[in-house]
Amino acid sequence: MSVPPAAPAPPTQAVPLGVLLADRELGLRHLAGPAGADVHGVHASEMADPSPYLLGGELLLTAGAELGSGTGSTAGSGAYDAYVARLASAGTAALGFGVAPVHEEVPPALAEACARHGLPLLEVPPHTRFTAVARAVWRLMAEARTRELRRVTEAQQALAAAAGRPDPVPAVLARLAASLGGYAVLWPTGRSAGPVPGPSAGGGARAVAGVPDGVPDEAAPRGGTVLPAMEALLARVGREGGPATATDQAEGWHLAAYALGRTSALGTATAARTPGDHTVASMAAVLLALLTAERPAGAEAAALARLLLGGSPAGALGGPGPWYAVHARGGADPQSLAAALGTVLLDPAGPAVRLLTDREPSPKPGWRLGVSAPAAPDALATADAQARRALDRAEAARTPLARHTDPGFAGLVGEAEARAHAEALLNGVSPALRDTLRAWLAHHGSWDRSAAALGVHRNTVRQRIARAATLLGRNLDDPDTRMELWFALRWSAAPPEGPPAPERPDAPRG
Repeated sequence: MSVPPAAPAPPTQAVPLGVLLADRELGLRHLAGPAGADVHGVHASEMADPSPYLLGGELLLTAGAELGSGTGSTAGSGAYDAYVARLASAGTAALGFGVAPVHEEVPPALAEACARHGLPLLEVPPHTRFTAVARAVWRLMAEARTRELRRVTEAQQALAAAAGRPDPVPAVLARLAASLGGYAVLWPTGRSAGPVPGPSAGGGARAVAGVPDGVPDEAAPRGGTVLPAMEALLARVGREGGPATATDQAEGWHLAAYALGRTSALGTATAARTPGDHTVASMAAVLLALLTAERPAGAEAAALARLLLGGSPAGALGGPGPWYAVHARGGADPQSLAAALGTVLLDPAGPAVRLLTDREPSPKPGWRLGVSAPAAPDALATADAQARRALDRAEAARTPLARHTDPGFAGLVGEAEARAHAEALLNGVSPALRDTLRAWLAHHGSWDRSAAALGVHRNTVRQRIARAATLLGRNLDDPDTRMELWFALRWSAAPPEGPPAPERPDAPRG
């Protein structure tokens, strides 16, 4: 199975120039060139040729120190034209010209050059600092990134929920089309793609599964190059040794194709493309590859269960829960166990059968079960670990079912391991010294409060703590040591009662 890897976090979206122009606090004024552009960053420079230091997409800010000075200054129209031409060739998004103190107004020759080369020119008023413009751009970019990440996360959650529905393939396609604001088609490789779904009269999203024989002619994109371009993309990703993904543009449509294996491919068509679209489409491709691959019945559910229990994506389930992770051993028919637990999310591979269910599990004949604490969809990886440890306890105690009950730090370690560690650490420490340690730690090292809790003199507490420190070979002032001792004392089984450690003859008695 060949599926495209998930793309990294979507890059920051560009800031539309119009948003900056609408900011009244900045007071920017459009003077020449197009009124619209996408700003990907800010750069300030007084160099005569800053183009070697530009990546493209920047709003370049300058006071024109190298372009002459004074009212109506003329550094020569040729100089302005060469300056603007270099910026346009470097892919500069727009030029912001700060008036005062070098120039009292934007040179008319500069505005003419910007209009001639199609570079937006903005006037930056004297009261607006360049740093204020830069901060505004970075703030808007951060807000755009947050919105895009939220959109991608919600789309991934919705796709995974659609994959769990009774008819998952068309549900995933429909969800993908809605998330992209475009059209999606699942296509057998090696066959003609036929009409690619396009904008309908109502303008709504449309998803097509399999061969779209019923797609009306008026639903297809206008123009004669879209269909051949999509067919070429699907053929490229579907052939032996071909790429996993491919993209193209035709008649204003953004096309993409994703290989789902040897027999099918996913195609998408959108009127516009945002930074997170590839991430969303890749998630859909992974799910569709799992759902359409030729494998034994139930294997796709196993793959989905592995996906969920492995921590991807947090909200992949169709409801808030609570959900239970279950580890099981002993029976011969995992499918029957899954049916008894009311779930299809089953992973029979591995040393134990793993399941995920929204019903509280009860013992099942022939099986030993380890059950996690109730978990929200974003805590499934933790629940999986809890179920594994609970199964170990069930097998050790020879009980049909064990549940994870300790939600705290102690619950992160299995009971047997915790007790073994506690006894190894506290070996040789008498019950009286353990009780004193427990009281002293509980009262944060206070001699008086520890003595009052134990009913002894505080010097007795001091003597016992010093003795415990000697036996343990630890520095009890170290917070890491205190934490480890507190954990051990919670899990330690008290040894047979014996006399407390001998005290110095001069130690006052409590």
